[in-house]
Parts: sequence; C-alpha cells; structure tokens
Amino acid sequence: MFTNDVIATFNDLEVSLYNYILSNSDKVIYMRIRDLANESHVSTTSILRFCKKLNCEGFSEFKVKLKLYLEENPIENIKTSQHSLSEFIERASNANFQSNIVEAARIVAESKNVLFVGIGSSGILAEFGARYFSSMGKFSLFIKDPHFPIETDYLHNSTAILLSVSGETLSTINHMKKLKQEGSKIISITNNKLNTIAKISDINIPYFVSEERMKSSNITTSLPVVYIVESLAREVYNLSKNKHDSSI
Repeated sequence: MFTNDVIATFNDLEVSLYNYILSNSDKVIYMRIRDLANESHVSTTSILRFCKKLNCEGFSEFKVKLKLYLEENPIENIKTSQHSLSEFIERASNANFQSNIVEAARIVAESKNVLFVGIGSSGILAEFGARYFSSMGKFSLFIKDPHFPIETDYLHNSTAILLSVSGETLSTINHMKKLKQEGSKIISITNNKLNTIAKISDINIPYFVSEERMKSSNITTSLPVVYIVESLAREVYNLSKNKHDSSI
C-alpha cells in the first residue's frame, strides 16, 4: 500500500499525514475524514488528495485498504525489558537454578581451558563471555563462526560453554558433537531444557523466559544469559581463590 514509489511523491504536508496515520493506524480506520483532519492538522481536501495518490476513490476506500494492510502487516507488540527481567529473576531464585550454577562453576574451575560457542546473537554473547571470564582470571576463547574447525590439543581437559536460545541451532550442535568427541565437558545455557543441546550437555542451565519473535528474527531477551555468564564467572573465581588460599 505505502510503496517507496508512492511515498516519494508525498509533499511535506502528506508526509506529515502519512506519519500520523502510521502512528495511529488503529484509530484512523474508525475515524471520519473530518476527525482525521482535526487530529492531523490538515484539510479534508489534502486528505482526499493523499487518498488519490494511493489509488483510492475516497476516504472510505482508503480506510478499507488500510484495514487490510494492517491485517497483512500486523504491528508486533513486545514486552518491556522490566517484564522479561522480573520473569527471569523469579526463576533465578530457585534452589535448583543456583545449584546448577555452582556445579557448572566447579567443572569450569577444574578445567585447564574454557571455550565459549554461539552463533548469531549468541555468538556476540559468547565473545562477551570469553572476555568476562578472562577478566575474572579464567582465560577463555570463543567461537562464533559456524564453520570454524575444531581440531586442537586445546580441547584436552577443557570445558565448552554453549549458548543457544532454542537449543536447536544446527551449527552449534555440530560443534558440540565434535567437542564431546575430543573429550570436552559441555555446559549449555538455553531458554529451556527440552532441546537437543540441553539433552546432550553435561550440565544445562535453562532460564525459561517467554520467547519473542519479530517477523523472522528471534528477539528473546539476552539479559538472563548475561546474568548467568557473570554469576558463573564469579563463582569460578571464588572457587579458584579458595583453592589457592587453602594451599598456602
């Protein structure tokens, strides 16, 4: 309906009207032309000229086409960050969640090498995780390339921390299989525990927040992953420090 070619023909007044309609489309489909004129501060004549450019005979036809357009291109409603965070914090206080963190930290602390693995947005978090762990005294590397070759002595006595929202990312699963073959321990952080990566991991830390999508993109909040990674790093640091202090 609002193609680039049509939008290019709009004058300043029509651009203003177009912006108002996009921001208030749910109301516009029920308005009279005089109501829209008052609300958008343009004349009814300008509105009719606007409708003509959209191949509509009049305002009534425009509202019908606008309604169809909205049905075919629904506006996505997303949760606030506060909602997602509170949803996760409620689960993070669970004793099982905390025991998972402690057990995973014990495995990492006993490992010589740590490798974070993630693809896409999880790859960005993998890079963050490796940097954060290294900053906390546990040198770590990361892989965010789905085709990265994994054949190295580095994997001996290592722990791989896999990040995936769905737990079904094929390239991450392939990395995991190779890592397990090389003898690496697997800790996974996923949004639920009923997925391939979680089931094959030595330890899975699920965070259980409502999954959200914007068209084809997964926009599920990453706040729980950051929290888990930081909690894990701090627990590893404390375990290593206590071990060092006891040996003195």
